[in-house]
Amino acid sequence: MGRKETRKIVHIKYIKIMAKKTTSKTKASKSILNSKSLDFLRAYLNNASPTGFESEGQKLWLDYIKPYTDDYFTDNYGTAVAVINPKADFKVVIEAHADEISWFVHYITNDGFIYLRRNGGSDHMIAPSKRVNIHTEKGIVKAVFGWPAIHVRDASKEEPPSLKNIFLDCGCSTKKEIEELGIHVGCVITYEDEFMVLNDRYYVGRALDNRVGGFMIAEVARLIKESKTKLPFGLYITNSVQEEVGLRGAEMITHTIKPNVAIITDVCHDTQSPMMNKIASGDLACGKGPVLTYGPAVQNNLLKLIIAAAVNKKIPFQRSAVSRATGTDTDAFAYSIGGVPSALISLPLRYMHTTVESVHKEDVENVIKLIFETLKSIKNNHDFKYNKK
Repeated sequence: MGRKETRKIVHIKYIKIMAKKTTSKTKASKSILNSKSLDFLRAYLNNASPTGFESEGQKLWLDYIKPYTDDYFTDNYGTAVAVINPKADFKVVIEAHADEISWFVHYITNDGFIYLRRNGGSDHMIAPSKRVNIHTEKGIVKAVFGWPAIHVRDASKEEPPSLKNIFLDCGCSTKKEIEELGIHVGCVITYEDEFMVLNDRYYVGRALDNRVGGFMIAEVARLIKESKTKLPFGLYITNSVQEEVGLRGAEMITHTIKPNVAIITDVCHDTQSPMMNKIASGDLACGKGPVLTYGPAVQNNLLKLIIAAAVNKKIPFQRSAVSRATGTDTDAFAYSIGGVPSALISLPLRYMHTTVESVHKEDVENVIKLIFETLKSIKNNHDFKYNKK
């Protein structure tokens, strides 16, 4: 056999080996999300769901999750709960919050401009030049955050954006014209920015904090249904309202459900982008897996069970620590009705409370997987106490 034939055979073998590796890799990285899932994610994120006005988003969420659950209910303020095994005595909650930061119309000037108040932690720094939707009983009214041009500002006396100087312009020249559009003090305002995918790697949009959490817990319900997983307890998939103004929805619904265990998912800060401080906020990165939090509200035995599930199923994860409260609905569940064993599974996110909040696609799937695998590890009447009789 000549050198050319030998080289040819070696080359063919190399191609076959690489093809097998590529096929194996493709199988291993197959997404758990389907086209219906992604259509729901897009529609759910694009829909406005400001704090205190979450009802339309909750309708979308319930319509999606109902086929995967046995029952559902809502409370007086709009928290929605879908239930698997509603007759079971032992109750486990998986929870996210449904609301997004927004603005309120606060003051309308006689010459047709609108000043605002925050609804949640809306960031005044990003407001100038943004387009918004003012929600009225007559429908959506478009407006923009105005700002004086660079040409007319004095650089030596330049004012940064603040609640004292940001304003909306909806194309009116009088207060009467504004009122004729249906706008009044108390109308809620949201940014019009919508969902996009960045570099086939990141989901980007406003209000991923924390409607991506509502999406993830709904996907857990779908996986349970489609895999025919039988849980030995009642599962209460909970989409709480009013987290952005102090965990209020979770505070209310925990007294309704009276859970035995609660696993909360929310977002946390990716600290890899410019101007982030790892000393203050930890070393956390999008694309490296869910973040598990250590802190007083987090029940350590439940946290150990979650870590074991991650290790057993080779789900990557990161760790974070808080000095006091987690600042999430975890606190509301943990410190309610005599103390509910609670834990937090966070999704790293860049640019929180902006209109370009960004999360890594792989992290989203790994949070879903981790919650799903953790639920399979919880037993009926699971005792998480530190000191047992």
